[in-house]
Amino acid sequence: MKELVEVIAKALVDHPDEVVVTETAKEDATVIELKVAESDMGKVIGKQGRIAKAIRSVVKAAASKEEKKVIVDIQ
Repeated sequence: MKELVEVIAKALVDHPDEVVVTETAKEDATVIELKVAESDMGKVIGKQGRIAKAIRSVVKAAASKEEKKVIVDIQ
């Protein structure tokens, strides 16, 4: 999942070298934190959060194949 979020984020931003993705396993879910440059935040979130919602949907679909719960946190 971490690699999937990283590939999507790097394709969207102007500064792909500043994309940092961390994965933390909790009891009931896996939390993926996505950090991008301040100037790229709008590109990752999108108008009315559409791109962020799309990223979460893709990750959720991939996680459901493995029967896991994944939370994507954009910072």
